[in-house]
Amino acid sequence: MSEQARAEVGVFGGTGFYELDGEIEQVEIETPWGAPSAPITIADFGGVRTAFLPRHGIGHRFPPHQVNYRANVDAMRQLGVRSLISPFAAGSLRPEVRPGEFVVCDQIVDRTWGRASTFHKEFTDGPVHIPFADPYDPALRNAALAAAAEIGVTAHDGGTVVVINGPRFSSRAESKWHRDAGWHVVNMTQSPEAPLAMEAGIPFCGIALVTDYDAGLEEDPDIEPVTQEAVFKVFEANLAKVRELLKTLIPRLA
Repeated sequence: MSEQARAEVGVFGGTGFYELDGEIEQVEIETPWGAPSAPITIADFGGVRTAFLPRHGIGHRFPPHQVNYRANVDAMRQLGVRSLISPFAAGSLRPEVRPGEFVVCDQIVDRTWGRASTFHKEFTDGPVHIPFADPYDPALRNAALAAAAEIGVTAHDGGTVVVINGPRFSSRAESKWHRDAGWHVVNMTQSPEAPLAMEAGIPFCGIALVTDYDAGLEEDPDIEPVTQEAVFKVFEANLAKVRELLKTLIPRLA
């Protein structure tokens, strides 16, 4: 790989998350786990070489349980990124966490199954058990919160994301269980992105863009359970916030 193809910051996110300035380079990377979800776009973003990869592929091709997470993270590792930013759509489990707001997560609960969540097929050189007490990098979290404050976006400082397998949404009983456990948002892709980034040695930051109230709120019967159409509508309406956050955050990571 040429030095020109290298990047300082990586972002998992699709078309529309960003506005690219200057010369754009597209690279295809092979990994031991196959090809990433799509070719990676590298561009100067606020003076920082930044690699963008749509986790679901072009046109949202791959459902969450079929994303090649190992290839996606390893591609970022090969590019040499030192910070990995992961914006993601999420449903709120708390009435105080409202659609249109962000949550800069500090904890994760993995309720997925059947996903390859480690790079280690075997312990060739002995056991490798990574610490995962704090899945999200504190310095990146602080930078994201500062960027959100600068642009006037409501971003909750900390919160637990529970990751479900998808592609279906939660039942009312599941949503209540997650809420009663004290968790804050629900998503389908943060695991195994977070543990793989930890294994790869890349500081990782997950930023939830809240699109809905999951299966509704018991205390407000007027809030309906989430639909795909509702998620996409809120997400599209708030893309400008995501772009502005990245535009402000990424130069801080140089």
